Amino acid sequence: MGEKAKPDFSGYATKAGLVCSDGRTIMPDAFKHQDTETVPLVWQHNHNEPSNVLGHAVLEHRDDGIYAYCYLNSTDQAKNARTLVQHKDIKSLSIYANGLTEKAKKTLHGFIREVSLVLSGANPGALIDNITLAHGDGEMVTLEDEAIIYTGLDINTDGESSDNEDEVEHSDTNPTIQEVYDSMTSEQKEVVHYMVGTALSERADELKQSSSGDKESDKSESLTHDDNEKEGRRMTRNVFEEQNNEGKKEEKHVLTHDAIKGIVQDAQKTGSLKAAVEAYALKHGIDDIDILFPDARNVTSTPEFDQRRVEWVSGVINGTRHSPFSRIKSIVADITVDTARALGYVKGTMKKEEFFGLVSRATTPSTIYKKQQLDRDDIIDIVDFDVVAWLKSEMRVMLDEEIARAVLIGDGRLISDGDHIKDPGLTGATDNAGIRSILNEDDLYAAKVVLPAAADTPPEQVDAIIQAMSDYKGSGSPTLYTTLPVLTSLLVFRDAQGHRLWRTQAELASEMGVSNIVTVEVMETVPKLIGIIVNLKDYTIGADKGGDVNFFDDFDIDYNQYKYLLETRVSGALTKIRSALVVSTP
Repeated sequence: MGEKAKPDFSGYATKAGLVCSDGRTIMPDAFKHQDTETVPLVWQHNHNEPSNVLGHAVLEHRDDGIYAYCYLNSTDQAKNARTLVQHKDIKSLSIYANGLTEKAKKTLHGFIREVSLVLSGANPGALIDNITLAHGDGEMVTLEDEAIIYTGLDINTDGESSDNEDEVEHSDTNPTIQEVYDSMTSEQKEVVHYMVGTALSERADELKQSSSGDKESDKSESLTHDDNEKEGRRMTRNVFEEQNNEGKKEEKHVLTHDAIKGIVQDAQKTGSLKAAVEAYALKHGIDDIDILFPDARNVTSTPEFDQRRVEWVSGVINGTRHSPFSRIKSIVADITVDTARALGYVKGTMKKEEFFGLVSRATTPSTIYKKQQLDRDDIIDIVDFDVVAWLKSEMRVMLDEEIARAVLIGDGRLISDGDHIKDPGLTGATDNAGIRSILNEDDLYAAKVVLPAAADTPPEQVDAIIQAMSDYKGSGSPTLYTTLPVLTSLLVFRDAQGHRLWRTQAELASEMGVSNIVTVEVMETVPKLIGIIVNLKDYTIGADKGGDVNFFDDFDIDYNQYKYLLETRVSGALTKIRSALVVSTP
């Protein structure tokens, strides 16, 4: 076998543990599975011309990132790139990766598709720029699982690994302050900065007095000094010192080399930097240690809603029949009267006609809406989440709940309230517009069942409901909509031997003759109501074209406000007689 070809240059394609400008961090093993793989080497991530492919790169996984050994081809562009690299006109590499897996702002896995020579590494740490693809229709789509990652690290033109230099300069037995500081995470550095800039400054006089005997020796060991004089080993500034407005140093206690070494060593022993800092702070008289640590952070990406349980809402809305016409009309012929009965014939007598009456009613639509507004300044300033999308979701949840509530029990507001959703079944309603609630329906459509006063135990109440089911003439097997307190009182009831009468909700539903039992929190606002038994296929919600749920937004240039409107125009009513039972206590 021949000797392995020497690369034209090498360098870190990406470094692990660097916090990017968008808060994400590349984890050490994110690209470990691509060790020894070969990927294309391109110029500035351009793919429009084959000539932009300059060669290939062999990837090497290291504990602190992915190292790339780069081999240029013999094209004119590659020869030009070789000259630029050797002349150190270009010193940065970047990678293109996709299939990224991320959790808690940490990139855990992905696939490097190419390594690229770039003019600039963007910043001295790392920067992840999401790639935006332009579609033919002009729409811009951000691909969250793809990224170009700039390390901002110099490449080596000698083609050799940079590990040797690190092995010579780093000493495990006597690490320098720069090494200790660089090894800290951003949160650990923030802790140290806060510790010196706040708590220790408040105790400056006390600490000066305790350290006056060896003041000179402390200065010699401050972080601005390093016994190792090698290039690149010294910290260029003391990050723990602050300046006043005139540019002069304020007289503050300096955190010494021995102090920071002691904190780090204690942290390694205990496994907790916080515990190590607390021990140091208490030793030097710092009482309120909590101010040294970062503020609390949200555990969710958006604010949580404090809302009623709404699992029942979709079942109500989806369970009803939907009509493409907003004006709902039903006609009922009462053939239960004696005059509608068939008659027997006596020879020689005149045959009689039957008589029965017709009853009709119509329900017309009413408008239901949700309106919100946001100042444009607030939309721009809120960067943690998409406040507009969050607000839209709240508007839709509340609109759907209000419609479902109106179908079962009405909105609960007084008929004189201007915000009231019209319910033609309410006493005092002046027209037939709106959503007819089953609770307030006419007895012809929803029979009212009042439990006997003597039925004061769950078994007696269930027996009374079973007997009342003879009045139900609706479609198929209905559903019982009730409250959680009512359901709980039935399920926890025990007989004289301590056995529950109904072990599960399904057993209770089967005994009552209903297909399911659904709890509705808003029904708790109706006094004496036990439940509503109905098959919502017998309830029709109508909306003309354009009357469905629509979202509108507008910008008020005078007040610099965005305004949002979610609106629908619908009607609703039971369209089959005796298709519901409204059960209540006396």
